[in-house]
Amino acid sequence: MTGALVTILDDEPAIRTILADALEEAGFRTLSFSRASAFEAALKTHKPDVCLVDLGLPDTDGLTLVHKLALEQGAAVIIISGRAQVQDRVTGLELGADDYIIKPFDPAEVVARIRVRLRTPKTATQTGQIAQFNGWTASFDSYTLTDDQGSETPFSHAEGEVLRLFLDAPKRLISRAQMQEMLGGGAGDSFDRAMDVRISRLRTKLREDPKNPRLIKTIYGAGYIFLGDVQWT
Repeated sequence: MTGALVTILDDEPAIRTILADALEEAGFRTLSFSRASAFEAALKTHKPDVCLVDLGLPDTDGLTLVHKLALEQGAAVIIISGRAQVQDRVTGLELGADDYIIKPFDPAEVVARIRVRLRTPKTATQTGQIAQFNGWTASFDSYTLTDDQGSETPFSHAEGEVLRLFLDAPKRLISRAQMQEMLGGGAGDSFDRAMDVRISRLRTKLREDPKNPRLIKTIYGAGYIFLGDVQWT
C-alpha cells in the first residue's frame, strides 16, 4: 500500500531518521515523534495506517500505549524495542500489537513487515466492510461488533484480522499454519499464544460459552472453524 501513513514513535533521533528514510524511500508517508504526548495529540488530526512504537518511552508506559492504540485507533501496531525476552514479545502481542521487531533491526525488514501488515488477501468479500452473521454485525471501518439489540462492542485491529479470516472462510477449517501465513509475524510459541488470546477475546465479545462455543470451534490438532452464516455488504 504505497502512500500509506506510518507514524514512528521513538525517543532516539537516529532510530527515527533511519526508519523515516527507509520508509519514505519505499513510498510510504511518515510522521515521527519523540514523545507519546505529541504522538497522541497528532492522532486527533491524522489517521495512520501503521504505528511503530518503541516501548522505552520517556513520558509513558509503551505497553499501555500499545493496548490503547490497538483498541481505539484501528491502525496496525508494530512494536520496535530492545527488549528481546520472549515474555516481552508475548505480552506485547497479547496487548494487541500486530508484530514485534527487536532492536537492532534491518530497515529493509521493517519495510517488509509493514507491507505484510498492509497486504490485503485477494478474496471477493474483502471489498466489503460490514459483515452480518447470527444476529451480529461486524463493522471493519469502525472496528465494532453490534448485537441484535444495537449494543456495540469495540474490537482491536489484531482481533479484527482474526475475525476477518473467519468471516472470509465460514465453515472451512483454518489451520494455525494458514493463520501464520496470512497474518504474518513471527512463528512459534509467541504467535500461537497471541492467537489463543485474540480468539479468546473474540469469543468473549461474541458472548460465547468458553466450554462450548457455537461460532468459533476449535478442532484440536488441526485449527479452527467458524460456523456462522455470513453476509457481506
